[in-house]
Amino acid sequence: MTSRRQVLAGAAGAGLALNFGWVTGLLAADRIPTGVRTVSGDVTVNGNAASQGSTVRAGDSVVTGPNGDVVFVVGRDAFMIRPESRVELLRRGNSPLLTGLRIVTGRILSVFSPGQPRELQSLTATIGIRGTAVYIEAEPERTYVCTCYGTAIVASRDDPAARETIRAKHHDQPRYVMARGAPQMLMSAPVVNHTDTELILLEGLVGRRPPFGAAQPYRY
Repeated sequence: MTSRRQVLAGAAGAGLALNFGWVTGLLAADRIPTGVRTVSGDVTVNGNAASQGSTVRAGDSVVTGPNGDVVFVVGRDAFMIRPESRVELLRRGNSPLLTGLRIVTGRILSVFSPGQPRELQSLTATIGIRGTAVYIEAEPERTYVCTCYGTAIVASRDDPAARETIRAKHHDQPRYVMARGAPQMLMSAPVVNHTDTELILLEGLVGRRPPFGAAQPYRY
């Protein structure tokens, strides 16, 4: 059965297919379109209903309802948020620059521009990255983290000594970061609930291609 997120990714891929020569020109002019690119169901930004073209900035809060999905771009980073999620886009003071995400609850797939440090936070984990792709599912008892490619420092918020540097090529080292009281704070995990098709879509929105190239895509 086709899931809502597969339908969303397919529709977005069809509607947002990019000519990379054209995108290169936009990048050079710093004119990559930002804000909401696709939205389905109940989605709010700072409590206001989101629609295609809605502005999303650092400092905003994005919430999806039980049937809500949204894809949006902030600067040269792109995001896909699943239903029943709450994500806060972090910044320092009143700066317009994105510094990271706080995933209060729910699921988000993100691709980040190279060379820009970001910190991702959940109830149980902190993830330090610099230009990579990450899929996160945040629950009270644990956080699922897949570094889809690139390098991330994954650490427990309850035990900062429990930390690991992940260097991933193609979804090869997913982790669970457990809550306080678990016998092991960092645990190996399977690859779940995100696809290479979605990564290609998100990277394409900001004029990039994933580094896995012609490798067989993951499909779940």
